[in-house]
Order: sequence, then C-alpha cells, then structure tokens
Amino acid sequence: MPDPDLSHLALTGAEIAVRVTPKAARNAVVAEDGMIRVYVTTVPEDGKATAAVVKLLAKALGVPKSRLNLVRGATARDKVFRIL
Repeated sequence: MPDPDLSHLALTGAEIAVRVTPKAARNAVVAEDGMIRVYVTTVPEDGKATAAVVKLLAKALGVPKSRLNLVRGATARDKVFRIL
C-alpha cells in the first residue's frame, strides 16, 4: 500500500496532528477519518520512533525533514508537527 499524498497539507505554519504506532509490522502513513496515523517499525526509545515519524511524514508531505517542527508530544503517541 503506497503512502498517501499529503502534499495539500504542506502549508507553511500549518499544524498537523498524528497518532503514532511504534513497533508496527511495517512503516506506513495512513490517512483515515480525517486523522493521520503513522506506523513505524522502530522502538519508542531515545527519540528513535519520533525520528522515523519525521522521515515518513516529510516524505508523505513532500517537504524536507528540516521543515517539520515537533510542537507537542515528544514522548506521546499523539504528536503535533508544525510546518516551517
């Protein structure tokens, strides 16, 4: 299943809320019911899962990783990113 094209959300200053599932079977970004879910295979320790989320989300949005700024949820499943 290909990752969805979320480039229409990549507006400067926009905030994107995601729900993260670490230790998933595969890496994926899924948009369902107006919510973005990011599944990563990495474990949630030392920020590894968050780094994987940034990489996948940036690819789905079509922006460089440096434009994604974590606003809330550094250690939570629910995270909010702002696009710079």
